[in-house]
Amino acid sequence: MRAWVVEKPGPITDGPLSCVDLPDPEPGTGEVRIRVSACGVCRTDLHLAEGDLAPRRGATVPGHEVVGTVDGLGPGASRFAVGDRIGIAWLRATCGRCRWCRSGRENLCPEAAFTGWDADGGYAPLAVVGEAYAYRLPAALSDVEAAPLLCAGIVGYRALRRSELPPGGRLGIYGFGASAHVVAQVAIAQGAVVHVLTRSPEARELALALGAASAGPADGLPPEPLDSAVLFAPAGELVPVAMRALDQGGTLAVAGIHLSDVPRIVYADELFREKQVRSVTANTRADGEEFLRLAAALRVRPTTSARPLAEADRALEDLAADRITGAAVLVT
Repeated sequence: MRAWVVEKPGPITDGPLSCVDLPDPEPGTGEVRIRVSACGVCRTDLHLAEGDLAPRRGATVPGHEVVGTVDGLGPGASRFAVGDRIGIAWLRATCGRCRWCRSGRENLCPEAAFTGWDADGGYAPLAVVGEAYAYRLPAALSDVEAAPLLCAGIVGYRALRRSELPPGGRLGIYGFGASAHVVAQVAIAQGAVVHVLTRSPEARELALALGAASAGPADGLPPEPLDSAVLFAPAGELVPVAMRALDQGGTLAVAGIHLSDVPRIVYADELFREKQVRSVTANTRADGEEFLRLAAALRVRPTTSARPLAEADRALEDLAADRITGAAVLVT
């Protein structure tokens, strides 16, 4: 099969992705193989390609928002049948034995493995995954609509929960890409007042169209104090900005897997009065199942731009240059 791999991480303009011939993957014990129909383009893919996340193996196929139909079953696999439509997400394996796994926090498992980092992902026509880590997808969502929900949606939903947004609360969203524009829909549908702060004028327009109460520049102040905030932009300099925007007792959740350095925080102005900042690490399978049910019930629909799989390298270049509004999705 022809697939994209990260051969030598570096600036996306230097072409770290290469399209190569690979053997068709075969499902192992407890695994299923899917014929890929769509794969979302996530900022984590860009971090992997550019080396912000150190490679864990050579020539890995990126992509962890993978939608397709089962076309092969490994020994012992019985959860799905050939022809079932399923999704592959970022979290692909945990040990199941450690205290984190046993306490419902498998996202913190020290032996966790991830799609497109520890194993080949969906920038390819075929992909395999352990059946226990795959998701059935809501029938109401098309393949292209479902793809971004498998990471942007699931991890964004965990970030929203980590921000401890009260019912009807005031939420600030910093950065407005694939994950943020899904989270905004969930929060608005649940009665929150959402203020979006992002550097992209096109993203601000999308935020207002989706029902945000306001949309302004990333380093600006929202029109009212915030109960909660989620930082999606990988920009550490926005942490103090968001903390200043919080009302007393407010919480900032930092959603990205990579963040530039955070500058000095002034305690009296940015942290005092029981404000808090929390990180977000991947997700649990329970997060994924809960979010996909909620997304279907709330009629969440990501704004997508479909691209041929052959243009994966250009899609990542566009993501790096903020030329994508919503989410880009590769289709085979």
